[in-house]
Amino acid sequence: MIDLSFSIYELEYFLLILVRVSCFVFIAPFFSMNNTPARVRVALSVFVAGLLYHTLTPAEAIIFETVTDYAILVLKEAVAGLLIGFGANICMSILNFAGHIADMETGLSMVTLMDPNSREQVSITGVLYQYAFTMMLIASGMYRYLLGALADTFELIPVGGIVYRGDAMLQVIIQFLSDYVIIGFRIVLPIFCVILLLNAILGVLAKVSPQMNMFAVGMQLKILVGLSVLFFTAHMMPEATDFIYSEMQTVTEAFVEAIKP
Repeated sequence: MIDLSFSIYELEYFLLILVRVSCFVFIAPFFSMNNTPARVRVALSVFVAGLLYHTLTPAEAIIFETVTDYAILVLKEAVAGLLIGFGANICMSILNFAGHIADMETGLSMVTLMDPNSREQVSITGVLYQYAFTMMLIASGMYRYLLGALADTFELIPVGGIVYRGDAMLQVIIQFLSDYVIIGFRIVLPIFCVILLLNAILGVLAKVSPQMNMFAVGMQLKILVGLSVLFFTAHMMPEATDFIYSEMQTVTEAFVEAIKP
């Protein structure tokens, strides 16, 4: 006969695990998309928390006497889950940055669409990169890595054992801002170079034949050339997503190192 009885301590320990998992699912990429039903997120959080509860050994070091002490533990677990998910989610902004540069170069900067992750208006090329990245994330099984990384954090950061280090967190953000610009330009480099070459050619033609309206011709040529380069470099998207995957892994590990005891 199956024994489903549990103590109040086990319930409190399970709820702490659930808080970290649910906060991670709320903000992590792919899981936090706007078209993901709330019931699916809740069910996934409870399911993952149940698996982790049966895998982990309840920590006897969790000691609290009042409701305030337990509330502090809940806030610690919420911060841990949010920071781990945020470390993976901010890497998605690199795609919006690359798409914004591409649209500025091709003359499509005024065309905006709704980003499914950030729920904000972004450039059309940025949305294309976002959907391509999400497709690669699903096809490559990267979402399993995110859940695996969350499970590993319970070994590095025990329940209630988060220690916030402001200097280490600031160092992570500064390093990410440096990689943010570098990776963004590496993704959009083919379009940037071709449009730069096209601008040089149009400048020479403007001097050779001043009677031509280079402004009207250049607008159409930039859009045509930009879309052509985007089409012919579509096979490079898996390599571009590798940049995001590597940065996502680096930032997530750095955030975990900044809050682990």
